[in-house]
Amino acid sequence: MPFDSTGKISFDHIYTAPDPRPFFGTLKRVGYGIPQLAKPYFAKLIAAHPAERPTVLDVGCSYGINAALQRCEATMDDLYAHYTAPAVRALDHAALVEADRKRVRPGGPKFYGLDSSAPAVEYALSAGFLDEAIHADLERDDPDSTQQKLLDDVDLVISTGCVGYVTEKTLSRVARGSRPWMAHFVLRMFSYEPIADTLAELGYETTSVGGVFRQRQFASAEEQTQILDTLSAAGVDPTGLESDGWLYAQLYVSRPAGLPELELPDEEG
Repeated sequence: MPFDSTGKISFDHIYTAPDPRPFFGTLKRVGYGIPQLAKPYFAKLIAAHPAERPTVLDVGCSYGINAALQRCEATMDDLYAHYTAPAVRALDHAALVEADRKRVRPGGPKFYGLDSSAPAVEYALSAGFLDEAIHADLERDDPDSTQQKLLDDVDLVISTGCVGYVTEKTLSRVARGSRPWMAHFVLRMFSYEPIADTLAELGYETTSVGGVFRQRQFASAEEQTQILDTLSAAGVDPTGLESDGWLYAQLYVSRPAGLPELELPDEEG
């Protein structure tokens, strides 16, 4: 597979399929599991938010995986087993949508998704993982009036891998309306500092949760070499982490200043 501009293997093709089966079939092979590690942290932030029924926006939501984990009371292993099962792989598109809709449990927070892949957000919406979908590239464009109205409803913004492709341009556009809380899992090869600085100008405070979180295995020795070089250039020590064959992320929580401190446990991934 080709490499993207960050030095990582490009998985672009799995985000533009009409349903999540290529996504799970491909990422299972590299042990992609960070949405599972993120799930309890997102659940705690949802529970801590003062909104009666918080609206959660997943930035870079793809097929609504973070929402599906919450709404289907599923694990990543459950989703891998589901989407790679021969019987499920044999379903036509409409039958897969119907099967997925039956997995969704009612109630809980509302979930919105933001992604530049139209097929991914359309699937997540049709399957019931998302309540609303925003198909947009906020790195490039301001939200239109319809998108801004949705953003104004958001209480909590989450992500599990888009930072580095998504920057402060997108997140400042998301933040300037309702001033939502934010929780982003960021690969150690990317700096969260530009985002934290931009959010600070909007009245946010940022804290990092101690520990690290495994995202996935390197897809090849060449990818690992390139990422180790990137980490070295950024002054990040990969010893015992990326040097052992896995990509790792850190969790950053940004909230409007003056709120009571949150209790989130440290994690060793």
